[in-house]
Amino acid sequence: MGVLPKAIWEKFLETDEKNRIKLALNLLLIRTEGKNILIDTGIGNKISDKIKKIFNPSEFVLLQNLSKLSIAREDINFVVLTHLHFDHAGGVTSLIDGRKELTFPNAIHIIQKREWETAKKPDELNKASYNFEEDLKLLEETGNYRLVDGNHRLTDEITLELTGGHSEGMQIVRIESNGELGYFPGDIIPQEAHRHLSVTSAYDICRKDTFRAKKKILQEVEKYKGIIFLNHDNKKNILISK
Repeated sequence: MGVLPKAIWEKFLETDEKNRIKLALNLLLIRTEGKNILIDTGIGNKISDKIKKIFNPSEFVLLQNLSKLSIAREDINFVVLTHLHFDHAGGVTSLIDGRKELTFPNAIHIIQKREWETAKKPDELNKASYNFEEDLKLLEETGNYRLVDGNHRLTDEITLELTGGHSEGMQIVRIESNGELGYFPGDIIPQEAHRHLSVTSAYDICRKDTFRAKKKILQEVEKYKGIIFLNHDNKKNILISK
């Protein structure tokens, strides 16, 4: 919760015996122009005992949930990664029948160039947030990725916007279709508590950049009565502007 004191946030967020709060890992599936586009991949199923002990993650159910929509892992055309922290990019690769494979073998993974470079050679500030060898090395070897540098129009309806703030190459997803607006801001606005401009994550490497990106999102969503998809909010995965 960054600068927001626990004396305030504990009124609406429960903690366990280790002072942990429960976070969702909400992903977004967009179906447009005959393509299946997945935003982020979650934590994956290759979790070490150390990570399990720290975070107590639940079962990785992404493929099962896609199956309920009659979508196989081979049917995903693009994977947009807002950033490459382990809880967003861990699912890029999965253990399939005991073997590590690309979770979505036919998908092109869209990543900001700055984020890729940071994940591959992180400095002391970023080192603990990435696991390139475990999560991304296979992606590099297969070449199933595309690096973009700055804002990028993926389709007529979907634009990726480079914001920085939470990470070096943080990007958010702007969706405009049939006069309606939606944002998947990733960890720029991870929970409803973070819709307040001054409340930024303690993980953010630059609060000012997060603040600027958040302000732009909220102003635009309010103007067009749009929707924000919250990736870590456990109680409400969409926030609708009123």
